[in-house]
Amino acid sequence: MEILTHPNPVLKVSAEQVDANDADLPELVSQMARAMYAAPGLGLAATQVGVLKRVIVYDVDDRLVALCNPRITARSDETVLDEEGCLSVPGISIPIERALTVTCEAFDLSGNPVTIEASDLHARLLQHELDHLDGILILDRAGADERKSALQRYREAQSVG
Repeated sequence: MEILTHPNPVLKVSAEQVDANDADLPELVSQMARAMYAAPGLGLAATQVGVLKRVIVYDVDDRLVALCNPRITARSDETVLDEEGCLSVPGISIPIERALTVTCEAFDLSGNPVTIEASDLHARLLQHELDHLDGILILDRAGADERKSALQRYREAQSVG
């Protein structure tokens, strides 16, 4: 399973809701996890591998988590500006402002509802991966000057190989 990189147009498409009874979800999650760990990365959205389903996988505490139809239901007013990288824009990082804490609701592979209260890196990761499900890259979160600089660094990194 290949991780798509900018400027692949699929990365700009919003993913569709999934059915909890979708028999393909366990295999999709397994393949996504293998791709994420091989990259290596902390999280991966299905859109990053060309599958337009609202599914993410991540590992921030040495435990793989798969979420289906995740949505952020609450965000703290307090935000933090920090560098973010992305497997779909390899080789660069961009300062992105994100909510310090979030509440995320989803369902797991068994169809059970899940509520996650996340802060710091965990909250940042959830916001980042849910952006992917909505067709948003870190480049879209950057200011005009930072975006221009990041794209230049990205092109340079791609030309070097």
